[in-house]
Amino acid sequence: MPIFSKLKSTVFCLSYLLFGCAQQPKKNNITLETPKNLSEQREIIVAANKTQDYVPMLKGKQIAVVANQTSVIFKDKGYTHLIDSLAARQINIVKVFAPEHGFRGKADAGELVKDGIDTKTGLPIVSLYGKNKKPSQEQLKGVDLVVFDIQDVGVRFYTYIATLQLVMEACATANIPVIVLDRPNPNGHYVDGPTMQAEHISFLGLQQIPLVYGMTIGEYATMINSEGWLKNGQRVDLTVVPLTHYTHNTPYVLPIRPSPNLPNSQSISLYPSLGLFEGTKVNAGRGTEFQFQRYGASFLDADSFGFSYVPQPNFGAKYPKEQGKTCFGEDLSQHPKMNRVTVSWLQKAYQSTTDKSNFFNTDSFTKHAGTARLQQQIENGWPEEKIRQSWQTEIDAFKKIRAKYLLYP
Repeated sequence: MPIFSKLKSTVFCLSYLLFGCAQQPKKNNITLETPKNLSEQREIIVAANKTQDYVPMLKGKQIAVVANQTSVIFKDKGYTHLIDSLAARQINIVKVFAPEHGFRGKADAGELVKDGIDTKTGLPIVSLYGKNKKPSQEQLKGVDLVVFDIQDVGVRFYTYIATLQLVMEACATANIPVIVLDRPNPNGHYVDGPTMQAEHISFLGLQQIPLVYGMTIGEYATMINSEGWLKNGQRVDLTVVPLTHYTHNTPYVLPIRPSPNLPNSQSISLYPSLGLFEGTKVNAGRGTEFQFQRYGASFLDADSFGFSYVPQPNFGAKYPKEQGKTCFGEDLSQHPKMNRVTVSWLQKAYQSTTDKSNFFNTDSFTKHAGTARLQQQIENGWPEEKIRQSWQTEIDAFKKIRAKYLLYP
């Protein structure tokens, strides 16, 4: 079939392999490593590449796009940004909404991003991580349809799914349809971790879901819409353009760094577990070239660890924790791929700290964990398996809901 042949020419891994040979990762760019095993991944076709499935819906309309540096269409050699591709097809894009880290993906975690103008296209960029995280009705005036295309990593406190929900809510209020272009979840092969409790909901978790929820961003959009989880039970006119040849167990290496401090597959695999250190005084590799592949602090017991490093300001970390200090901890850069969330590193760091009363930033840790129980369990010396058992009932309940919305095996 001609369409199938055309799609096959845009398969993800081959296009990245050709591009990656010409442009190796550098300190300040957004490229990840070339996949080592291409056998399954080369068949995956991301939704953005399936232009025949969604471009006809955009014709003759004024379009807003929620996008960042990962919003690309893969080509035989490299890739083209979705914005450029749509503009070349005479689609009338009137503005771009940008999430945390900005449209180009260079802002630090938590750094406010200002509105602006994209120098390449001249399009207005509206920040959804500045003065407002939800598009205002004024910002949506004149928009007929919103396209959402951002690569997620499948972790509740990674804020792109919060942005997705707030965009959907705003569009539901304005009666504007939303199209989500689906992308693989590199942590989509398992569900694990503590479940968000209602009293701790924040931008680090707007729904009562486990820390790792095992869904693509398109599946998740369908779930929050159909379950009535949008504000006031609203529902948006939602279309999800699905992936082709994807399963939740298909190994997937991201071709583009999804945010400044997730530089490679190892960091993405470890992020659900090491991301919990964000709610403590411990450094999790920010300010090094091994973000979320190590942890350490100057106040940990040096005799308990055989590894040390010194965080310094760098791309994505202007003011890293423990800046300029020798941090004692663990190097996890060679750790096997994760299939579950572990709190063992948190426990070890807590037991090794010289001032346990100053270890947790309680409010931040609770928002990341989604529950106050985890800090209490660690402080009370619970073994890891007992902590994990305390998650299971809520995980099982979530899996029953999740099963209704899975688009892929």
